[in-house]
Amino acid sequence: MDVTCIPIRCALAGVLLLAAPSFAAPAPPAGNGYQMAATKIFSDTADARQQIREAILKANAEHKHVLLDFGGNWCADCQLLNIYFHDPGNASLLAANFVVVDVNIGEYDKNLDIAQKYGIPLKLGVPAMAVLDGKGRLLYAQRNGEFEKMRKLDSSAVTAFLEKWKPQQPTHKRRA
Repeated sequence: MDVTCIPIRCALAGVLLLAAPSFAAPAPPAGNGYQMAATKIFSDTADARQQIREAILKANAEHKHVLLDFGGNWCADCQLLNIYFHDPGNASLLAANFVVVDVNIGEYDKNLDIAQKYGIPLKLGVPAMAVLDGKGRLLYAQRNGEFEKMRKLDSSAVTAFLEKWKPQQPTHKRRA
């Protein structure tokens, strides 16, 4: 074994360790107001059942869908999803088409019955989402952990999801 290689290996390992964060999932683009500081998205005291009931009434009156966002404040992927929700394009899409309810799952010890009711398998992680129509009927439940690795996605994945699940505009037939 050549002893001169050991310091070089150590130096290379040090460089790789220092560079490791840059090999992680891409950070949100710089310069457009994104921050990765933890935000309190999910209330510890809110009554999620009541919020969902109110959201369904509001969505029905405003011809929108209800978006249930299951997660916890400790969850970095939930924080990133929240950042992408507030991206200018997504924020206007959300506001125009959805009533959002942030459902706190705590440390996987809160509102588990609500997740189960809407078919959300929390064992696959969070964030997880469900979409309801204005009558409270389930239109979509994230069953495969599609967003639980949000750090590997970007804002356009959220845009595509919102576009797919926004209410369809009624088609008006012209009379001849």
